[in-house]
Amino acid sequence: MTTQPDTPQNASHAAHDALPRQHHQRRVVFDAPFTDRSAWAVGRTSAYPDGGRNPGDNKLDQIGPAYGPTDAGVFRARRAPGGLWHTDLVSTEYAPGGFELLPDDELTATCVVHATLGAWPALWTWGRDTATGSPQPGHGEIDLFEYHSTNPRLLELSNHVRPAGHEAADVIAPGRPFRLRVRFGTDDVSWSVDDDVVFRDGRGVGPRWRAWPVVNISVAAGAYGHRPPGPRTDLLHWECADLTVTR
Repeated sequence: MTTQPDTPQNASHAAHDALPRQHHQRRVVFDAPFTDRSAWAVGRTSAYPDGGRNPGDNKLDQIGPAYGPTDAGVFRARRAPGGLWHTDLVSTEYAPGGFELLPDDELTATCVVHATLGAWPALWTWGRDTATGSPQPGHGEIDLFEYHSTNPRLLELSNHVRPAGHEAADVIAPGRPFRLRVRFGTDDVSWSVDDDVVFRDGRGVGPRWRAWPVVNISVAAGAYGHRPPGPRTDLLHWECADLTVTR
């Protein structure tokens, strides 16, 4: 597989990208379907507290091994007793394969989000501790995107490793598939939607970054202007397909 060059924001980015793209043939290193339990673990991530709830992050989630996406990559949140929601999540962290993203990897996926109040789709990363037992900077977290229906045409893009972020407005529409591509450069993380570069952070992940991909849906609890589901809503969902990593 040969990738096409990003549209650079300035000449320095162009120079940075030119050499590796000319001389490096990218290859697929991960494209496991969500049904592959050797590649994906269901309902487990060390990013969440023990017990699978995360109210400190404005989430009504209850994750667990029973809550995974459909074979077609539909991630659902179902209303549960006590004000919680059973939310689908997969990660490679606890899977037997233990796949980890590395600097200069590129991840692509086709996504569809829906403007239902409370829905919080996300595609992100979470990193293992260093050899000394300390967390990576920002826990290795890169938010390939977060979405809230209170801003139905906007994607939130964030680098927590070397802090940077951007709110990409008017790049998607609810119910319409979009192709997301993120390249985790050492000095520059680049986000593209439908082959248009929407953000380059000029920060990157550094040379020692490694992180597990995580795909999930959360449910907003109402803080930060993100409204919770309406009382008659019992199901939220979004779709993720064709997730592939090249190196």
